[in-house]
Amino acid sequence: MKIAPVSIFSGNSNTKLAEAIAKIYGMELGKVTLSRFSDGEFQPAFGETIRGHDVFIVQSTNPPTDNIMELLMMIDAARRASARKVVVIIPYFGFARQDRKDRPRVPIGAKLIANLLTAAGVDRVVSMDLHADQIQGFFDVPFDHMYASSIFVPYLQSLNLKNIVMASPDAGGAKRAAAYAKFLKTDLVICFKQRGGANKIESMRVIGDVKGKDVILVDDIIDTAGTIAKASDLMMEEGANSVRAIATHAVLSGNAYENIANSSLDELILTDTIARDITKDCKKMNFLSTADLFADVIKRISENQSITEHFEFTTIL
Repeated sequence: MKIAPVSIFSGNSNTKLAEAIAKIYGMELGKVTLSRFSDGEFQPAFGETIRGHDVFIVQSTNPPTDNIMELLMMIDAARRASARKVVVIIPYFGFARQDRKDRPRVPIGAKLIANLLTAAGVDRVVSMDLHADQIQGFFDVPFDHMYASSIFVPYLQSLNLKNIVMASPDAGGAKRAAAYAKFLKTDLVICFKQRGGANKIESMRVIGDVKGKDVILVDDIIDTAGTIAKASDLMMEEGANSVRAIATHAVLSGNAYENIANSSLDELILTDTIARDITKDCKKMNFLSTADLFADVIKRISENQSITEHFEFTTIL
């Protein structure tokens, strides 16, 4: 089978990551221009031919919503430019926390985004560490769900901590933390929290023993960092030797940087799925790159090879 030419493009949400992905893949990032009208309306345009190409568009869909609209318009532009296939790489899938109706008269935002991407003409979607696994089922096109475990586990092993225990900052993330605990052959503890509203915690307590342990908190999103900060403080109060946290998506809104700096965390290990503001970074934050993983996925998809190993926890090393 003849392999189609590959073109990699980026929206404006995370250009630095897209450039790193393209470089590792072995090519330059494709040219895209963004024209803006005085009222804020914009129009993306590909600056090179993509007729018959497999087009990969890298764009996280975190706020502002311009990021989503830009991605949709780039998909439409690629379709109208006769691309053979349009694949979107969404390192961070925004609106993923709206995966169900948790109260009356609210939307299911994640499903709406899936519908919009499908309507725009996408052929395939690649994302990482969805907040809710069932979002994959919102799509009628192939969806490849990558895991940051292949990045985090080697780093954790390099720390040579002798008495690790994995922890979930809430009951909802227990399955994720349990997967790490099973693979690393450690115990698991869970924080039980009660919320008073979005980003507001009323109470929290630890289920399990952390005394004398090197605790690794596992989460998918760090937003205001209120939960992870409170959890780290609670772990130290319960006698933990040290507390670190790993989280894939660094949303970092509100008082996040202040909460992290003032927490009991020794280290917060994040990835670059969302563009970071380096002027706000604190010493506790450590960013690991996802570029190698996404570049390999692009290569495998373009060459019609299996990407199974990126799904399976037991094959990450």
